[in-house]
Amino acid sequence: MTQAPAPPRATRRQHDREILALAVPAFGALVAEPLFLLADSAIVGHLGTPQLAGLGIASALLGTAVSVFVFLAYATTAAVARRVGAGDLQAAVRQGMDGVWLALLLGAGVIAVVLPAAGSLVDLFGASPTAAPSATVYLKISALGIPAMLVVLAATGVLRGLQDTRTPLYVAVAGFVANAALNVALVHGAGLGIAGSAWGTVAAQWGMAAAYLWVVVRGARRHGASLRPDLAGIKASAHAGVPLLVRTLSLRAILMIATAVAARLGDAEVAAHQIILSLWSLLAFALDAIAIAGQAIIGRHLGAGDARGARDACRRMVEWGIGVGIVLGVLVIAARPVFLPLFTGDSTVTDTALPALIVVALSQPVCGVVFTLDGVLMGAGDGPYLAWAMLVTLAVFTPVALLVPVLGGGLTALWGAMTLMMVLRMATLWLRTRSGLWTVTGATR
Repeated sequence: MTQAPAPPRATRRQHDREILALAVPAFGALVAEPLFLLADSAIVGHLGTPQLAGLGIASALLGTAVSVFVFLAYATTAAVARRVGAGDLQAAVRQGMDGVWLALLLGAGVIAVVLPAAGSLVDLFGASPTAAPSATVYLKISALGIPAMLVVLAATGVLRGLQDTRTPLYVAVAGFVANAALNVALVHGAGLGIAGSAWGTVAAQWGMAAAYLWVVVRGARRHGASLRPDLAGIKASAHAGVPLLVRTLSLRAILMIATAVAARLGDAEVAAHQIILSLWSLLAFALDAIAIAGQAIIGRHLGAGDARGARDACRRMVEWGIGVGIVLGVLVIAARPVFLPLFTGDSTVTDTALPALIVVALSQPVCGVVFTLDGVLMGAGDGPYLAWAMLVTLAVFTPVALLVPVLGGGLTALWGAMTLMMVLRMATLWLRTRSGLWTVTGATR
């Protein structure tokens, strides 16, 4: 951020109200999403170990297939928020419809790839002969829900851009309840086994997509926006999403490299790494909620031509990110004696995880800044810079992480490398926000 006087107390309070109004429901929706897998795991787990293992493999493949398209939410949020700020709600909703059409097209393409290749993908993942059949069945059926999952991403972006994070929370909670009920009824009631779990999840996903489409279509009709696919608009949405796709793939590559390095350290290390990575991901939900608020608020300010307001909001959100990061770090340190035994009774794994967990706790304020500024620049539509910054981070992290098994230090050193990665991300994002180059105003960037 360029240097500027701190905003008056009344302005800070206004920013606080906006941040909380958007971030709290967003956090609830984010937490509800992994509960789908948790419910499926709890229900399928009673069928047997092969079925649960198959679910884990198929869910990992599905998660990867969907997560690379998270730009549908991010890019749509920024584009819609800008038009809201400019006072053109018709164009805002029209932009959102373009994102939804793009989601449907991408979803159809993913189905065309996943369905015929399901068995090969499962084998490539290294599934055992007993788990592979369950994984293949679940993957083939669940692939039918991928277009719905992508529509949910795009429609969530529309509503966030319209400064509405409550509706996604309500839809996510309803989807979780429906998913759990359908899984119980189809897996055990109808005796369909793991196939019932997949069909229940697909039905819940399409139900969520239908709910979102009803809300978005109603908004389009209210503001006189066309519902027909617009090729130019769909191309523009895809073009805006490409840099964010590069960013997301780079981040996933970092996480995969970290897991591969942990596996080379030994069984206790990779087990401890998985526990810590799960916690790290959970903590990310709280920080990502602030980032989501940032996407919506910054896009609106810049669309309205209010660069100063965008900078003031950015400053306040960074303060929130640091504060929440400090709180999360303290909670991790305080809860570590209770947290680790929940996942393992192996003292070797616990002893290995403990020092690395402290590193994670100490890094949370840094993570708070990173997530916040990431959301700010997404809201500004600064995707190309985010892509290049993430590629630079990947290039630096990779050799550092690969040296961990050579130089020693074990899992603690690996998470030290992860912290270095976050520090580097913070530096690149901070330099960009200080430059002021991201404060491009107007209905489009």
